[in-house]
Amino acid sequence: MASMETLFAQAMAHAETDRQIEEIGARLTLTPAQQEAADALLNGLLRSRVMEFRAHNGMGRTAVLQQVCAAKHGTYLGVKSLVDAWMVHAWSGLERATHDLFDQALSATDLLVIDDLHLIVNIVDHYNYTLGKLFEAVLGALLARMAPSQRLIVGVTSEGAPDCISRASQAVNLFEFESADLEALFSKLLGPKAAGLDFAKIHRFAPALTAAASKKACLWMRMEESVTTESLIEYLSSLNLASNVELEEVQPVTWADLRGIDDVVQALETKIALPFENDALATELNLKPKRGVLLAGPPGTGKTTVGRALAHRLKGKFFLIDGTLVAGTECFYTKLNRIVRAAKQNAPSIIFIDDADVIFENESERGFYRYLLTLLDGMESASAERVCVMLTAMNVSSLPVALLRSGRIELWLEMRLPDNAARESIVSERLVGLPAPFDLVDAAAIAEAARGMTGADLKAMVEDAKLLFAGDRSRDKAVRPVEEYFFEALRNIRLNKSLYARRKPGTLADEVRVGFKTE
Repeated sequence: MASMETLFAQAMAHAETDRQIEEIGARLTLTPAQQEAADALLNGLLRSRVMEFRAHNGMGRTAVLQQVCAAKHGTYLGVKSLVDAWMVHAWSGLERATHDLFDQALSATDLLVIDDLHLIVNIVDHYNYTLGKLFEAVLGALLARMAPSQRLIVGVTSEGAPDCISRASQAVNLFEFESADLEALFSKLLGPKAAGLDFAKIHRFAPALTAAASKKACLWMRMEESVTTESLIEYLSSLNLASNVELEEVQPVTWADLRGIDDVVQALETKIALPFENDALATELNLKPKRGVLLAGPPGTGKTTVGRALAHRLKGKFFLIDGTLVAGTECFYTKLNRIVRAAKQNAPSIIFIDDADVIFENESERGFYRYLLTLLDGMESASAERVCVMLTAMNVSSLPVALLRSGRIELWLEMRLPDNAARESIVSERLVGLPAPFDLVDAAAIAEAARGMTGADLKAMVEDAKLLFAGDRSRDKAVRPVEEYFFEALRNIRLNKSLYARRKPGTLADEVRVGFKTE
């Protein structure tokens, strides 16, 4: 958890960011969704003394509140006003500074607008903050101080305001834009360059695009000679702002790296990739990716390779849950909630749960099981219907029965061992570019001898054969026919596999995982 000093610094940085954004925002009219929120707030003031405006960061909360404030000739207190007041009273007098600021403003207006209230709440709700609930008492005193004719609006994130405000208020929400909102933003900022952009397609690709992110994109694209729908989407893809995967850390792979499972590749292409990438067909036929997908098969058959390929292909719409998020730990559900929330906001998207059977082998981990069932049932929000949950498993029997019932896992794909042709293709590919005598290896003979080997086993065999050959060369030993090194490597791999099979399987506590391999 961040320290109080860090939260305080974030509030100050937010004040500077607000000033920069307001330089652009001051020249903008509100989008349709923002104007609808502003109208709802104005209408709400006729019926309620306290209004709560909830909006995700970057959605234009400040622009909406400033317009409402100007329309009613009220007093606006943003984060800059709060930070300035804190500086006068120093860090230890936060409540006093805030109380005096609110009290002074309320004495001079019938409408007080307090923006970014959540920034103060983040500080005073910190576990190390010594004054506990004192700030909520300050807010309570503010409400008690208000005359019947006075009105209060607070601006917060989707988490909402403190209880004393929420109990007394009516809420107006602004959590997402429609294509018309993007058209209004881009047309104002890009001018004639926005003509011809397919905003429905842009919105489908980036439904969680905020006003702030749109402004940043426009500032960048404004330098281009021309802007097309494809170039804008490519720029948004390059930002990779949503995915929790650092793509440069993930080995670049494609469907071509999956050999001998053409039916699986075809199913992934048609039922997963197509709804993401073919916007025309997806819009015409209302296509959605499969809600639940299971990739089942022995270790080394390419399950994680599918994840790598999808991560590179879908970029910001790919979200990974693997062994780096240790189930049952204190921060597991915090990270899990963050990942799922981001996936919903960027739907259609994929949540890729690698080695799900390892997680569920821990019978005490029931919370994640229930969480996943709820997600697959689409009960939490409409956006969950556009999220594809893809699980990989070596041992399907370790997965909960209820998870596999019809309607939750809609697509079951078997990641099987490569056949002879696929093994020969894998071996031949690994030999490309190697010097003599490896360039003359009989790949067909090696593939025939490697029956029962996985793709990972074959890659390990080639690497081990090279090491054995290099060992003889380094010791000035007579070099054997090159195929013998491959056969020896195969024998060693089979021996290791047989020894592993005799070992009693470990518990979840024994498992060590590091997520996607980078090499």
